[in-house]
Amino acid sequence: MKLVVERATLLKALGHVQSVVERRNTIPILSNVLISADGQSMKLMATDLDLQIVEEAPATVEMAGATTVSAHTLFDIVRKIPDGAQVTLDATGAKMAVTAGRARFQLQTLPREDFPVIGESDLPVRFSLPAETLVTLIDKTRFAISTEETRYYLNGIFFHAPAQGAQGAPGGTLRAVATDGHRLARVEIPLPEGADGMPDIIVPRKCVAEVRKLLDERGGDVEIRLSQSKIRFAVGQAVLTSKLIDGTFPDYSRVIPTANDKLLKIDPATLAEGVDRVTAIASEKTRAVKLSLDRDRVTLSVTSPENGTASEDVPADYAAAGFDVGFNSRYLLDILGQVEGDLVEVHMADAAAPTLIRESEDSEALYVLMPMRV
Repeated sequence: MKLVVERATLLKALGHVQSVVERRNTIPILSNVLISADGQSMKLMATDLDLQIVEEAPATVEMAGATTVSAHTLFDIVRKIPDGAQVTLDATGAKMAVTAGRARFQLQTLPREDFPVIGESDLPVRFSLPAETLVTLIDKTRFAISTEETRYYLNGIFFHAPAQGAQGAPGGTLRAVATDGHRLARVEIPLPEGADGMPDIIVPRKCVAEVRKLLDERGGDVEIRLSQSKIRFAVGQAVLTSKLIDGTFPDYSRVIPTANDKLLKIDPATLAEGVDRVTAIASEKTRAVKLSLDRDRVTLSVTSPENGTASEDVPADYAAAGFDVGFNSRYLLDILGQVEGDLVEVHMADAAAPTLIRESEDSEALYVLMPMRV
């Protein structure tokens, strides 16, 4: 195999595929990227056996063929080559020569036949979403994904199309939900054409992160194909295929409060800035902030045995009985960071009940936050 490719083109494609490759691998071939050249393009493929990415890039192919080489090593080499350079990849036998200007590298290769490929057949459900819609679904939920490996079924975003009338849900919506047991994020959009009858799926955290990186550089539509066990995203020249989490997502609707009668309306940016300021003295262990609610005012306070105390008054629209409630400040800031309007509704019942947070009654996103004892 021999080809010539522009450095920026190769770097961009390698940047996408190498991030799928785990740094530590017991199977040597999984550290490699599969490079194949044919016609007027090259294809790069990487996998960790659960997730696979393929990206196509234009290249001048002098000899068609394929080989595999260390993904991180090649990426580091190309990153250090001057911009605008033409990079030649020439593979013969068990070596690949990488040449750019006066720089030459000889890299070890492994045979392409040993490279594992995730099958992409049998993905019966097929629909498209605008890139910005998929960004919204991911960004407004992924912060709540659990990192606790024992509850593996919470280690991703749950996508489903609730049946007409289920739990009071309107028909024809696609929902994305994530929770770690302390907070929950739910976003819904109109059901895309072609998504009818889609199975309930849990998309793993790593797949979510890789798709999100690809969306940073793309507009237009993203084609999604899925089955009960796999999902595939086509984003521009990249195709990402992932196995889904084999588990049952809990019935999250039971933790969404419906009878919280104390309503606080407040500017999310002002509240976030206040929380951020008073938690400057909080210890890493506690991270707790107390909200003392009074008529048209919220007093934020933090008490740290090591550092002292801090408090700040924030104007708000509140007319119910006053009480104190505590939250994990980081969790509260994560939610406030996703609120786009200049008003957020915080629905509470008491200091121990789950709190419902949303922009308005008809907003596409809602959040549930469990209080802390302070």
